[in-house]
Amino acid sequence: MFVLAVVALVAFLVTSGSGQRTSVTAGHSSSAGGGAKSHASRPAAHHITKPSLSAREDAAINRLLARQSFITGGGFERREIALTFDDGPGPYTPLLLNQLQRLGVHATFFVVGFLVNYFHASLTRELELGDVIGDHTERHPMMAFLSPAAQDDQIVTQTEWLHRYHAPFPRLYRPPYGSFNRATLAILRRLHMLMVLWTVDTSDYLQPGAGTLVSRVLAGARPGAIILMHDAGGTRTQTIEALPAIVHALRRRGYRLVTVPRLILDDPPRHRQVLPSRLAAG
Repeated sequence: MFVLAVVALVAFLVTSGSGQRTSVTAGHSSSAGGGAKSHASRPAAHHITKPSLSAREDAAINRLLARQSFITGGGFERREIALTFDDGPGPYTPLLLNQLQRLGVHATFFVVGFLVNYFHASLTRELELGDVIGDHTERHPMMAFLSPAAQDDQIVTQTEWLHRYHAPFPRLYRPPYGSFNRATLAILRRLHMLMVLWTVDTSDYLQPGAGTLVSRVLAGARPGAIILMHDAGGTRTQTIEALPAIVHALRRRGYRLVTVPRLILDDPPRHRQVLPSRLAAG
């Protein structure tokens, strides 16, 4: 009963979470959402003790940023795929990490800042297991409808939560709901962050069944693919159940499962990528 109560609370707090996810959109800034929060409400920062990305991965991100501000996938030359998980940490994150550890897979987690205060043990474990942590804002808003100042606060305050719990400054950012605009990209340029979109959206937040999730991943699998799933924001039992079949099937096809920075290092996109037709930064 306690777990169910926590799940309900987290799903409510993350602006209805990805359990009520809408189609991926981008738009123009507005003053909706108000200005930035007072710095007094931010988490106190402490010294970062955990290591950051390898120097080679860090350099690979910098090289990519020199020619584009976002990525939807890697190149086509290496049979590597990145599994990514949004909206955590949450009550299901430990179970998902158990599954990944058993499978010997490193993943990339896009973390919601304020949830770290409640589930920071999972953040610590992700770092210890060699997973990569990215920025998924402080409270999971539709960024394109926030003022530039409010967007800045959402991104920066998330990094301060990571700092408080000894995680490195994130080089990767994923916009909640895929919502962003020119102001978002300007903030990311200032912070030297790469926006990571995706190749395959499993829509696991709709809980279509573990078998359907496996089928969606395999249907969209290709060298350099970035797979979008979730470890929080709602019930994630189907995602956890689907993971072994996803990993085993991809490995049978000759794929290696890597983090997004490793994907960028090993096989970056060879040509400047364009946003999918449903996305257009305003």
